[in-house]
Amino acid sequence: MASVLFSPITLRGLTLSNRVVVSPMCQYNSDNGSANDWHLMHLGSMSLGAAGLVMTEMTNVCPQGRISPRCAGMWSDDNERALKRVHDFCRQYGVAKLGVQLAHAGRKGPITPPAAGGKPILEGPDAWTPEAPSAIPYDKDWPVPKAMTKDDIKRVLREFAEAARRVDRIGYDVIELHGGHGYLLHQFMSPLSNRRADEYGGSLENRIRFPIEVFEAVRAVWPEHKPIGMRVSATDWVEGGWTLEETVVLAKELKRRGMDYMDVSSGGLDPRQTIPLAPGYQVPFAERVKKESGITTMTVGLIAGYRQAEDIVASGKADMVCLARAALWDPRWAWHAAEELDAETPYAPKLMACHPKLRPQLFPKRAKAAG
Repeated sequence: MASVLFSPITLRGLTLSNRVVVSPMCQYNSDNGSANDWHLMHLGSMSLGAAGLVMTEMTNVCPQGRISPRCAGMWSDDNERALKRVHDFCRQYGVAKLGVQLAHAGRKGPITPPAAGGKPILEGPDAWTPEAPSAIPYDKDWPVPKAMTKDDIKRVLREFAEAARRVDRIGYDVIELHGGHGYLLHQFMSPLSNRRADEYGGSLENRIRFPIEVFEAVRAVWPEHKPIGMRVSATDWVEGGWTLEETVVLAKELKRRGMDYMDVSSGGLDPRQTIPLAPGYQVPFAERVKKESGITTMTVGLIAGYRQAEDIVASGKADMVCLARAALWDPRWAWHAAEELDAETPYAPKLMACHPKLRPQLFPKRAKAAG
């Protein structure tokens, strides 16, 4: 039976050659938001490995919206020029379609990069006052964010739209909005972080207003033939927080407005979370969102096995599978999965010399097929 994981999928005017996605992964190595040689190496390598789509890391729409001073950004001409260099390399030599995840970290910054301890920065040249729906810090000893005014909300909407224009000028195929992992959009959604008394707080309808407005602002400037998705956390894993049922409502509202997919993750909003980690532990969330809203879904989290990924897609639990650490561990994961599943997947022209069909003696299934 033909592999479903290695079948194409179409989102608006974009067709992916398979259902494998390299997930956005923060690198904490940008220079004032701008990509450098590290990103050229990291994303360039991923673009060669035959995933249908490679996503650029969480890319923030303003300096205040970063997690750390070393996070990626898309607010300046320098940011745009630097990422275009990386994009153009991936486009010239790779085989994957390319996307960018746009975001604002809200109250989850500023911190030192994880390799330097991931501690909140409270003073000094790398400190800034974060902004959030309400003046509630992420945790004790973290900076207290400024509660956003209506003018702040309008400004951030403009910043998302301007970042999207820059991403389009560069030439990317997909934009994903980060509405999960405790960042700004998620902070508006969850009653744990949103205590507003205006039209952006209180009821579910009010709490999802800002994420919907962000989507609408980006959709208005992003070309009609290019898809937009959103990563969400399906649950906060904390009592009284954001729930899977609310995620389904959000998915329905965004689908009705023309959003093309939902990338379903979980957690990240509250340090009290308790997550029962296990292989594919978030797949049921994507399955329910897909079933009840009808939106195209991606699933992510502790997925590494080739047949595990195939089963997720073939059984209809999700439409695509996102890999992060598994892709770091094996940037050619999709090649190896295709061999295991008796499927074909594109190879970058400069890497065709290593294609198994050119050395079937090393691949028992191919040797047997060749007689």
